[in-house]
Amino acid sequence: MTHSTDPASEAGRETDTGDSGHRKARAAKGEHTTSAPAKTEHTKGRGLHRRRFLGGMAGAGVAAVAGAGATFSLLSGGAPDKASAADATLTIPDLLEGTTSGSTTTFTLEARTGTAEVLSGVTSDTMGYNQSFLGPTLKWTDGDTVLLNITNSLGADTTVHFHGAHVPAKMDGGPQVAFSDGTTWAPTFTVKDDAKTLWYHPHALGTTAEQAVHGLAGMIIVEDASDTSAALPSDYGVDDVPLIFQCLATDSAGDIKYDLAGYLTNGLSYPLLLNGTNVDSTTLGFTATKTRTRFRALNASPSDIITIQRSDGGTLTQIASDQGYLATAAEVDSIRLVAGARAEFVLDLTADATLQAVITTGWVRGGSGTYDVLTVTANGTDTPDDLPSTLNTIDRYDTSDFTARTITLGQSGTKMLINGSAGTSMSSMAMISTTLGAKEIWTIKNSTQLEHSFHLHDVPYQLISINGAAPTGVQLGWYDTYEVVGGGSIQVAMEFTDFADDTYMYMLHCHLLQHEDEGMMAALMVTDS
Repeated sequence: MTHSTDPASEAGRETDTGDSGHRKARAAKGEHTTSAPAKTEHTKGRGLHRRRFLGGMAGAGVAAVAGAGATFSLLSGGAPDKASAADATLTIPDLLEGTTSGSTTTFTLEARTGTAEVLSGVTSDTMGYNQSFLGPTLKWTDGDTVLLNITNSLGADTTVHFHGAHVPAKMDGGPQVAFSDGTTWAPTFTVKDDAKTLWYHPHALGTTAEQAVHGLAGMIIVEDASDTSAALPSDYGVDDVPLIFQCLATDSAGDIKYDLAGYLTNGLSYPLLLNGTNVDSTTLGFTATKTRTRFRALNASPSDIITIQRSDGGTLTQIASDQGYLATAAEVDSIRLVAGARAEFVLDLTADATLQAVITTGWVRGGSGTYDVLTVTANGTDTPDDLPSTLNTIDRYDTSDFTARTITLGQSGTKMLINGSAGTSMSSMAMISTTLGAKEIWTIKNSTQLEHSFHLHDVPYQLISINGAAPTGVQLGWYDTYEVVGGGSIQVAMEFTDFADDTYMYMLHCHLLQHEDEGMMAALMVTDS
């Protein structure tokens, strides 16, 4: 399914406030009012298309989210679908082999330009790491020392941020360490993360969206020596499978859009890619040679929201959120990933099953609809052991003596703000200063009627409240990226550990990449107490 819509005015939509403005935002984004050229909707037997119903969820705010349970049950409602026949095989990103010398493992990456098909049958100019589009998977182990030699061959400045990794600020890949074309950046650090799924992508000022949507993204798998990890599938590409989702925007010539002017162009399509392959009207296939398969899902879209579910209405067994294992495995009907978020789930299959991706517009324009993206053919004959009854020990914070802050997400015209400042340069950013060992609780307040995806560098956080309600289920896990709906708020708690620096800063920002580039980013300085 690819869709063409006429442009709406982001400036007019984003500056509306109050109840009437909220209704206008939903109409502009959710209903996708169209004239010529007419939108196209092709299902080709790939599952139910719910474009109009889903489109309003992205910026609909607190009222819509209050009914989200009903919404998600509808996604799986009706007669269950049988598994779709696969049209092509799922591409598994290469696993980049590091070279080990002494106690250090070295990985070599080159950010380069190339071409690839993003819109089926059309060649686009793209970027990738070690290839034309996307990048290889890196595998790190907790406690190991890694060195990354990253060469910039893009013709423009870039950085590489290790999203979700707990690393020194100087090694975090933020805008302070941007490096120019023809040079090599060589960060090195000891891995201090337990088992989880991370990813890497650019993070230079004002160019993050442009470089990321053109393909600069790759997955990082962190392994550890825990009993839980030993009990879970871990054979990469066999029973441990990466799923990198991207919903992009292109014109008919294949030019990938990344900013407001581009997204307001007439006649755009919003192709959905899975591991770099267009799945608009194609269902990919994967043969599971083991009964239990682990999937690592990443939403690498610039702004759109992706909900993963089964076409037959069956459940997914979620085992991890952004920042590692949940306390216990959770049977869920669907997994909702805002831009930048990750989750892990397992399927124990004795019959074929099809995974669907439900796309909800996250910005002024975007994709929407339900896609049958991956049919898993059950070919395992083994009988796996039961999952561990406990995956992780998560001690919930008592925040009664935590330092409290309010972080306000705002706007001024088309400029996006944090605490009143547009972070389009290092000098103009709002600065959050804290100390090593500090324990804090932040209220992230969305004063706009827009969708935001709050990402914190350096340390993971726990959700304390979501629009005034206590977290439940998988929300009790560890996160670094979480949804803040229009007019809503979340409270998050964290402890700043291990790293202090009086020169280099971490970032906190909206992970809708266009909002980040438009200024919704602030600096975080962690210094010695």
